Amino acid sequence: MTSKLTTVLARAASENRAALIGYLPAGFPTVDGGIRAVNALIEGGCDVVEIGLPHSDPVLDGATIQTADDIALRGGVRITDVLRTVKEVAEAHPAAAVLVMTYWNPVDRYGIARFAADLAAAGGVGVILPDLPVEESGEWRKAAAEHGLDTVFVVAPSSRDARLAEVTAAGSGFVYAAAVMGVTGSRAQVGELAEDLVARTRAATELPVCVGLGVSTAAQAAQVAGFADGVIVGSAFVQRILDAGADEAAALDAVRALAGELAQGVRSR
Repeated sequence: MTSKLTTVLARAASENRAALIGYLPAGFPTVDGGIRAVNALIEGGCDVVEIGLPHSDPVLDGATIQTADDIALRGGVRITDVLRTVKEVAEAHPAAAVLVMTYWNPVDRYGIARFAADLAAAGGVGVILPDLPVEESGEWRKAAAEHGLDTVFVVAPSSRDARLAEVTAAGSGFVYAAAVMGVTGSRAQVGELAEDLVARTRAATELPVCVGLGVSTAAQAAQVAGFADGVIVGSAFVQRILDAGADEAAALDAVRALAGELAQGVRSR
């Protein structure tokens, strides 16, 4: 059975463009405000959204997302709030695919089978797990498969070809290709290693390859869309909300507008 995530990415490919994937952490700036913000990403043009599960030590994430995670955690966000965010967004936008991006520890503590079941029940289509080694992922992948969830793993420019083959064989949905060595955050230029990483990853798998870490403008989105199947943007959306301060209407307008600009970018590769 074809997963919803696969269907959404295939739909973008059929339109001769890359998919636009947006990220925001749940509970930021509040749980309700975060739900409205993720809805605004889809309204602006995102095909797929990643709901971040805030973590006290997000090793892949740079200062911008760490700030958002801290705001969410100080606001008391819980896994139940993350699942509620998924549910409300999925119900509001049935054509979009809603993922959760999380580090492994919260899933393990919540209960592997329980998390998979609850995420699927909420309408989630899969999970991105940046810190779970594929060698240790068997129990999660079994639970995910039982509930029709995709498991997305991350590859980096440092990944050797043999490692790319191992990681991509274990994953499903798409492969998250980190454009740069380092943490997330907007950058003036997208890493030069990204295109080579995409080519090497494609040699190892038929899964779509989506690129993140650093994209923040329509021009960068167009550049990445020229060689990748999807363009992932997170920190730039978070920064728009931070810049708006307490003005939620301005924050929603800002992320909706940025999504629209990026959506045009992936269509002009």
